[in-house]
Formats: sequence, C-alpha cells, structure tokens
Amino acid sequence: MQIRPRLLSASIAGSLLLTGLAACSQQPSQVPASPAPSAAATVAASGTAAAAAPASAATAGLKLERVVMLMRHGVRSPTKANVSPPGTNDKPWPKWPVGYGELTQHGADAARLVGTWDRGNWAARGLLPAAGCPAAGELTVAASATPRTRATAQAWLKGFAPDCKITVSFPASKGDDVEFHPFDAHSMPIDSNQALQAQQAMAPPGGLAAELQSHAELFALLNHALGCQPKAACDISRLSPDLVREKDGPASVGPAFSNASTISQTFLLEYLQGMPMSDVAWGRLTREQIGTLEQFHIIKYKYEARAPYVAERAASPLASRMLKAVEGGPRLTALVGHDTNIADLGGFLGLHWQVPGYPADDPPPGGAIGFEVLANASGEQFVHAFYRSQTMDQVRNLQPLDAQNPPSYTYLDIPGCAELCPLADFEKIAQAKLVPPLRTPAGN
Repeated sequence: MQIRPRLLSASIAGSLLLTGLAACSQQPSQVPASPAPSAAATVAASGTAAAAAPASAATAGLKLERVVMLMRHGVRSPTKANVSPPGTNDKPWPKWPVGYGELTQHGADAARLVGTWDRGNWAARGLLPAAGCPAAGELTVAASATPRTRATAQAWLKGFAPDCKITVSFPASKGDDVEFHPFDAHSMPIDSNQALQAQQAMAPPGGLAAELQSHAELFALLNHALGCQPKAACDISRLSPDLVREKDGPASVGPAFSNASTISQTFLLEYLQGMPMSDVAWGRLTREQIGTLEQFHIIKYKYEARAPYVAERAASPLASRMLKAVEGGPRLTALVGHDTNIADLGGFLGLHWQVPGYPADDPPPGGAIGFEVLANASGEQFVHAFYRSQTMDQVRNLQPLDAQNPPSYTYLDIPGCAELCPLADFEKIAQAKLVPPLRTPAGN
C-alpha cells in the first residue's frame, strides 16, 4: 500500500499531529496504554486552499475534466437505543438532539463547510465556475434511501452551490435502493456459502479467535471506556468473534467485533458532535485513544467488505454508475451514501487511504472517495483516485477550511495501473470486476 500525501513532509506531519494531540484534554489516570498507532497514523492533513488545487507533480499541465465522488453522510446520532449490550456499560449513554440515525445540525454544518471548500478547490482547477449556480448538466447529486444521506447531500450543496435549486435524487426505500443497499434490495446475486468461505479466508491462522486475541490491548482500552473490568461478564472480548452467516448476503462479523465497532463509532461521533469531553466516552478517553479504537471499524470492514468475492458483488452497482460517470458524465457527480459503500468500493478496486488521526482505510463521516478525470494537450484521458476528508477537530470545532486549514486530500494508487491511470486501463480494471445485477435502478 502506498499513500501519497501532498504538501507536508512526514516529519512535519508527525510533529503537527503530536502538537494537536497535546492540546487535547489530558489522559485520565489509570487508563490502559493505547496500542501503538501505525506509522501511517502520523500522516498530516494534505490538500490545498479553497482556491488552489492539490499539489501533484503527476497532474501538472493536465486539464481537470470530470470528478466523480462517493461521500459518506455526516455526523449522525446512534442508530439504536442500546449502543452496547445490556450490562456492558456502567453509565447511561449521552442524549442526542435528534432521533436515531439522523444527521445532526452539527453534522450538517460540517458538510456545508466541506462543500464550500470543494467548490473553491475544483473551481480553481477549472472544473466549475467559482460562483453562481452550475449550468444544467454540469452537476449530478444523488443519495441513498436513508434520510441522513439525503440531508447530508442537501447540507453539502448549501456550501457548494448556495441558493441554487439543485435536486438530490434518491430511491423511495431500501427495497428500491439497488445501488447503495444492493443486498437489502436483492439486486445482486450472491452465494452466502461462498461469501462465508471467502470472508473466512481473510482471517489469520487460528481464525477469528486469533484475530480477537491479537487485539487484546484494544479490547482492554474499550472495556476501560465502558467502565468494565477485564474478564468480567461485561467484557466485550468474551463475546463470540466468529463470522455470522446471513441468509441473503455476506456474513457479518460476530458480536465481539460488531459491538466493538459500534461502540467505538459512537465514541467518535460523540467527539465529532462537539460534546463536552466529560460526555465523550464518559471522559475516559483522549482524542488519540478514540482514533485508536477506530481500528475496530477497520476490522469489521476487513471481513465484511475486503474479500474480493464480497466486494465485487456489494460494490458493483455503485462502481458501474461511477464508471459511466467517469467515462462521460457531468463535470461533477456527487453520490452520498454510507461507510459501507466506501469500504465496499475500496475492496472492489483494492484502494487504500489514510486520514490524519484515523487508522488506514477508515471512512470518516463526511469523507469522500473519488476519481478525477484529467486530459493532456493531446486529448488523452487519465484517472486519478483520491480521498478527501476533514480531520476530527475540523469537524468537532466546525473549522472553516482554507489555505491555512485545508481538509485532507490524498491521491491513491489504483492497483494494476500507473500513478495516472489511462482511462482505457481503468475501464478494463473496473469492468473485469463488475458482476451483472439482478435489478437495476428504476428508469434504467
């Protein structure tokens, strides 16, 4: 895996991140030591001013013709009342200002801020005018059937194209959502037995039990945050780690890793929402430790989204739509979905990314994976994959994004292709992985 951050060297990156961490609330006493972060965890925010393009020697002299991106919804509340199994947390979970799984106003504000930056960034590179409403046919925005994705798309548009009447298209229900929720919509063929075997093959020697054991320190940190003593009945690591076969789709990670991922995501969302640190994980974690626990999110998607057999079926509907947009769509196609969709697309193409403060391959709220289509003077077209995301504190503090405080914008290697992937080669790579659907979107 090679991730190419722009503008800041690794040494500067590490010092900036450490400086930021030191400014956070002090680590509580008697906290289990966090597992050592990966070297990539010190990659600094990359990108540029809202009025300048990301620095990339590979793109020098090339014209930006199209951008296609898939964005995760913004900060939401927990999707259910019981974030963790009964008896595993010693204090009640904090209250949220919205219903279960809904985009918060804070999340909407963060999406608006990154929408403003996206407009300035791509306008500076000639993709769209810097102000005013995009002309008809220049911009397509679509979301999943879930209300929080539609709300995120609308909030992003308030920053990207304020006062413009731009329609966000979306399916009527999950049952109709053949692109963002293909297994719920029964739009993709999948053999659950074959999926389970492919997912089990992702495990180390010793299977999921060995995976659990290798993350004992991570579970200890999680249990500390929950107020649970190791090996007590409340210990999340006592739950089964084994994959759970699903009837009409890929297997899910077992309750140990599933609950650990949900709980850790909730701690992250509390932090991003701007809750007092006394309410974030009940005051028991620092920001750095919240990022460390996000490794559970990555473990979940290692098994649920990275096995090629699963990824090709889960991502094909959106990948097909994005490929068509890359080949000849509007100047900008913005799709707003879920972390699941981004993880599936990453598994589909073998893409890897790193957002400062997060583990590698973690899709933060509001982050986007996408493709730039560029052309040289001879008209030859190339594809450059990227990942764009605000950092934790940019979201928590609703920081304006500009030249002094850009979001992370990192170019990604596309396995099997050059740094700048010729469009014809990108088409071959993607088309070879696409699985024909059982259903297509209404109207297609």
